[in-house]
Amino acid sequence: MGTRKFLTNRLLARKQMVVDIIHPARANISKDELREKLAKMYKVDKEVVFCFGFRTAFGGGKSTGFALIYDNLESAKKFEPKYRLVRHGLMEIKKASRKQRKERKNRSKKLRGTKKAKAAVAKK
Repeated sequence: MGTRKFLTNRLLARKQMVVDIIHPARANISKDELREKLAKMYKVDKEVVFCFGFRTAFGGGKSTGFALIYDNLESAKKFEPKYRLVRHGLMEIKKASRKQRKERKNRSKKLRGTKKAKAAVAKK
């Protein structure tokens, strides 16, 4: 496993890089396993490592993706997209019941423009 295009992004309090993995005799490597290896490589906690966008090369044996290593967990929670935080178990999505979603949708049908958004938020 190797990294390239390494960049220290101080504005977002993270290190970002392209990760190349060579994995002959295996279809692919789990992101969890990758996180552990990257954490060990850069001597950081596994919680602040985020891997995504991996593509296996044609014929297999090699994958390339992207990794972010945040300076701390607070900055990770601040800058990472919500869906990636949910995948890592750092956040839980609050999903309204089906009936509530349908009622909200039908209420907003009766309104136009910016009033739609206001009605959806106010009645939640």
